[in-house]
Amino acid sequence: MSDADGFDEFYRGSRQRLLGFVYALTGNLAEAQDAVQEAYIRAWQRWSTVRGYDDPEAWVRVVASRIAVSRWRSLRSRARAYLRHGAEETTPAPNSDTVEVVAALRRLPEEQRTALALYYLLGMPVAEVARETEAPVGTVKARLSRGRAALAGLLAVVDLEEATDA
Repeated sequence: MSDADGFDEFYRGSRQRLLGFVYALTGNLAEAQDAVQEAYIRAWQRWSTVRGYDDPEAWVRVVASRIAVSRWRSLRSRARAYLRHGAEETTPAPNSDTVEVVAALRRLPEEQRTALALYYLLGMPVAEVARETEAPVGTVKARLSRGRAALAGLLAVVDLEEATDA
């Protein structure tokens, strides 16, 4: 029997028991499924060793319960930090100009949109944009130029529509 066949048989024979056990520990089916899945991944990665144990299921059960407890502790720590420091400041909603610019950017080809965002929003120099996008500097300059022109046209159309509605 191959390693894969042996592991598959082990998995099929133990998964429901293990999931039930971890679900009882966590009280949350999604958390239990995540912990059990991670434990089986670790078992598969070490299957050549784990299969030789007297009770491989016990090993997976311990690993799954430790994963579940570790996640619970992490959530508890985050909750304590939240109580200690308070809620994060809310980010204000974007203004209408920002929404219009983003909508116009979405209408541009991806290469132009990416070049504009890297250059104007992140403040990257043209040479760095070229490295990031794996394009020649001249191509980046052309994308920026065409993108600016297209964006200006799209935003002018929006302004004209607003002027005719008023």
